[in-house]
Amino acid sequence: MSKRIEIRVPDIGDFEKVPVIEVLVAEGDTIEAEQSLVTLESDKATMEVPAPASGRLVTLTVSEGDEVSEGDVIGELEVTDDNGESGDDGSGAADGSAGDSPESGAASDESPDESPDESPDESAGGTSGTSSGGASEDEEVDIRVPDIGDFDKVPVIEVLVAEGDAVEAEQSLLTLESDKATMDIPAPQSGTLVSLAVQVGDEVSEGDVIGRMKTAARGSADGAEDDAASSGQRDAAPAPAPAPAAPRDGGDDAGDLKAPPVPFAEMGRDPSSIPHASPAVRKLARELGVDLAGVNGSGAHGRITETDLKQHVKSAMQSGGRARAAAPGGGLAVAESPKVDFSKFGEVEEKPLSRIQKISGPNLHRNWVTIPHVTQFDEADITEMDAFRKASKADAEAAGTKMTPLVFLIKAVVAALKEYPKFNTSLGADGESLVWKKYFHVGVAVDTPNGLMVPVIRDADRKSLLDLAHDLTELSDKARDGKLSRDEMTGGCFSISSLGGIGGTAFTPIINAPEVAILGVSKAETKPVWTGEAFEPRLMLPLSLSYDHRVIDGADAARFTQYLAHVLGDIRRMML
Repeated sequence: MSKRIEIRVPDIGDFEKVPVIEVLVAEGDTIEAEQSLVTLESDKATMEVPAPASGRLVTLTVSEGDEVSEGDVIGELEVTDDNGESGDDGSGAADGSAGDSPESGAASDESPDESPDESPDESAGGTSGTSSGGASEDEEVDIRVPDIGDFDKVPVIEVLVAEGDAVEAEQSLLTLESDKATMDIPAPQSGTLVSLAVQVGDEVSEGDVIGRMKTAARGSADGAEDDAASSGQRDAAPAPAPAPAAPRDGGDDAGDLKAPPVPFAEMGRDPSSIPHASPAVRKLARELGVDLAGVNGSGAHGRITETDLKQHVKSAMQSGGRARAAAPGGGLAVAESPKVDFSKFGEVEEKPLSRIQKISGPNLHRNWVTIPHVTQFDEADITEMDAFRKASKADAEAAGTKMTPLVFLIKAVVAALKEYPKFNTSLGADGESLVWKKYFHVGVAVDTPNGLMVPVIRDADRKSLLDLAHDLTELSDKARDGKLSRDEMTGGCFSISSLGGIGGTAFTPIINAPEVAILGVSKAETKPVWTGEAFEPRLMLPLSLSYDHRVIDGADAARFTQYLAHVLGDIRRMML
C-alpha cells in the first residue's frame, strides 16, 4: 500500500527566498532516503534539500531560479509501506491467513467482518493469529550519521546517551566537531538505545552506523503499518525516518539530516569566530533573541550548552541588559536603506557582488559600527631605507624574491608592537578584559581580482628581511590565485593596508576585529624637509593608524606612530 507525503524545505537558518540553482532529479524518478533533490544557494553558501524517505517522485514544483523558504512544499513523494509491497507482489496470498495483514486484500476476503480499527486491538491481544513478527513486536533500526557537509572522519567530542536509555525522536545522541563548527546527531525516531558503537575520540563520516535502537512498530488509523510480517525486509534495510506530515512553524527541526555543520546564517563569518552550539541551543537562542557570540560556553572546546544560555539570559535580566551589550552590534538600531528604482532616472545595469565582497561586507560593516575608530596620521622619512632597499635588490633576486617597502614595514611594525604591547592585544568577549599576545603574526591586505584579502605572516619577529620577502611574495601570489587556506588568513595580531603602489596621501582603514589597530600606508612622496640648516629633498611616507579607542588612548597612538617613523627612518633601530 502506498501513500503520498510532502517534500518540504528544511531549516536553512534565518534566510528566506533562497534561490534554487540546480535540480538534481525529475518527476517519476525512484529516489532513496536522504538523496539530494535540489541545491539552494544563498549569498553565503550552498545546501541541498534531501528526500525525507525512499520512494517515487510524483511531482516537483520548483525549477532553477525559483526561490524557496523554510517549510515550503517543493514536491510530493510516493512511498510504499512494507505491508503494501507484500500485498502487491502476491506474497500475502501465498503466506495464507496466518500471515495476512488487516489491510491486504487477502485479509479482507477471509475476514470480511474485520475492520481496520479492530485489527490492531486483536493483534495486541494475541487473538488475530499473527506470527511473532506482528504489529506488537518492536523492531531494531540502524542509527546512521546524516549528511555533515563535505567532511570525512569528523571527531566525536561528546556522547550524550548510554545504551539502554529511552530516547525521543530528534533527541541528540552525540556531538561531532569539525574544524569549523559542531553538530548533534539526532535519534531518527523514539525508542530504546540498544547499542552505541562510538565513543569520545572516534571519527565518523556520513552514512556510518553508530548504533542500533529498538522502536515500537508504528501503526496508523487505517492499519497500514500494523503488520511487520516482512521481517526479512527489516533486516535488509532500516525503515526510513518518518517524513514531515504538516508544515513547520519555523519550529525545531534540529534533526534535519541535511543541515550543514555550520549554521547557514553564519557561513560568511570567520569559522574560528562562530560560537559552538547544537542546533537545539541555536533555536532556543533565536527564540530568546540572544546573540550566542556574547555567551560563554562551559562545554568541551567552549561549546555553549542550554544551561549556559539560560544563565546568560538570567544574568542579563538581573543586570538590566548589560550582559547582552557585549554582543556584536550592542543593540544598535540602524534605519533601513531607502529602496530606489534607479532606472527611473536613466539607463542602469545591475551586476552581482563578488563572493569575497558578499563575505567581507557584513564583517566590515560590523567592525565599523561596533568599534570606536580614531585615526592618527603621521609621516616617516624613508630616504635611507629606500636606498638600502634598492641596494639589496640583487641579493633579493638571488634568493628568488623581491625586496619591497612593505617588507621593511612589517619588520618595523613588529618592533613597534614589542615597544607598545597594548597594540598586540584583543578585547575579551566580556568586554572587561584584554588578551595580551606573546606572538607576532602580521596580516597584509592584498588587492586581488576578486576583492581584498588579508593573508597572515606568522612569527614575523623570528624572520629576516629576506624571509619576510619570501613569505610575502608567496602569500600574495596565493591570494591572487584564490588558493589561500583558512589557516593562512586567521590568527593575525595587527594588519597593514598599503596603497602606496596606487596613490593617495592618507585614508582611514577599518580595524580588522578582533585586532585593535591597523596601519594604513599611502604613496611616498619626495618633499623639502627642514634639517635645521637647510631644506633637503627627503622621501616621506604617509602613515594612517586606525585604533580601537576602547583599548588605546590617543597619546599611545601618537607615540606608536612616532616610534614607527623613527624605526623606518633609521633601519639600524630594527636590530636593537
